[in-house]
Amino acid sequence: MRMAKISAPRPVKVTAWQSVERDAVSQLCPKCGLCCNGVLFNDVELQPGDNRIRLRSLGLLLERKKGRTLYFSQPCACFDGKLCGIYKDRPVRCRTFECRLLQQVQADEITVASGLQTIERTRRTVERLRRLVRQFGQKDEGLPLNRRYQELLAEPYDLAGDPNLTRLRAQLLRAVSKLVVILERSFLT
Repeated sequence: MRMAKISAPRPVKVTAWQSVERDAVSQLCPKCGLCCNGVLFNDVELQPGDNRIRLRSLGLLLERKKGRTLYFSQPCACFDGKLCGIYKDRPVRCRTFECRLLQQVQADEITVASGLQTIERTRRTVERLRRLVRQFGQKDEGLPLNRRYQELLAEPYDLAGDPNLTRLRAQLLRAVSKLVVILERSFLT
């Protein structure tokens, strides 16, 4: 009886570009998560090629937008704060999105270290804004951050009211402004 010869798997050729791209993703994305946690986006629309049945079975809560388009709300139910729980099965939009910061690192416009500093600074700003939003009583962490602060800023405001509330509202406005500038400059494409 002849034994079949088992050969070792062929090595996959990885170009230098793919190596840089994977390295940047593995170093930046787990430290960031802004595209998954409700800071950058309110929701994600499914695209042709997305298996809605599979995505539902993995835990995504899909809804219909304007009666037709399927989407899921942010923060994503499959995001654990650092990593995607359905990474290999994630939707097309999630597969293809690259924030400006990631693009800049991949293009060697900035270093990974600089990108990590930007992420850390942004996360501190986000946490400050979340604390302020909670101080105003908006504690629904299941809503995207911008919806939370927009609800607060849309409420009637008494200029002759409590001076502590006036200071807190001013802090909220500054934190929102700071975050918007950072997101537009460093993350949104």
